[in-house]
Amino acid sequence: MITKRIIPCLDVKNGRVVKGVNFKGLSDVSSPVELGRYYSENGADELVFYDITASAEDRSLFTDILKEVASSIFIPLTVGGGINTVADFDRVLKCGADKVSVNSGAVRNPSLISEAARLYGNQCVVISADVKRVDGVFRVFSKGGRENTGMEAIEWIRRCVDMGAGEVVLNSIDTDGVKKGFDLEMLDAVCNAVSVPVIASGGAGCIEDFTELFTKLPKVDAGLAASVFHFGEVDIMALKKELSSHGIPVRL
Repeated sequence: MITKRIIPCLDVKNGRVVKGVNFKGLSDVSSPVELGRYYSENGADELVFYDITASAEDRSLFTDILKEVASSIFIPLTVGGGINTVADFDRVLKCGADKVSVNSGAVRNPSLISEAARLYGNQCVVISADVKRVDGVFRVFSKGGRENTGMEAIEWIRRCVDMGAGEVVLNSIDTDGVKKGFDLEMLDAVCNAVSVPVIASGGAGCIEDFTELFTKLPKVDAGLAASVFHFGEVDIMALKKELSSHGIPVRL
């Protein structure tokens, strides 16, 4: 049986890890290098690094801090933020990333997904979808959750997978940072639409939220969170032991 993955997320702005609520009100947390090393040594299965303002500021992802993070960890690293071309894929892969996450760049140029998948393999291409309910419809947002693309999210995600994305990170803007649990309705819709791994992001507040996630939605492959891990509210090894006690397979 495939083990469920627990993935901390480093939202990086100006070289520092930050965290907000519903993608707004960012506050400083820590050094991404120190935090990344800590997670690598304390039970995280993978790490996600987002340069969260690269797309909105229309610039390339900061690579100096990324190289430092990559060289200090021993777990798979997914990197996103300001990924607009296959040259951007190449650059972050050369900095030590194992997978590349694309959102706004794919919205602008969907063929980026198929091009990158052809060059680097499907397993390297992650579609990161920032999704929010607008009048009862799941809509895709770009530029760090600032811009409503008007696209229906489930159809967009399905299209991205058809074009070659090998993994989906579903970021629910509605539950981001609220700590009231993952967006199970939204996740269920995505899991039923695609056959690639789906990572749940947005809403984790306690260990029970992860237990509920994997129990109610066994198709979900991983749980991603930021603030509950950054502020010590959930210890990753304690979380994994609790999941294991519920019969949920994890790497201990």
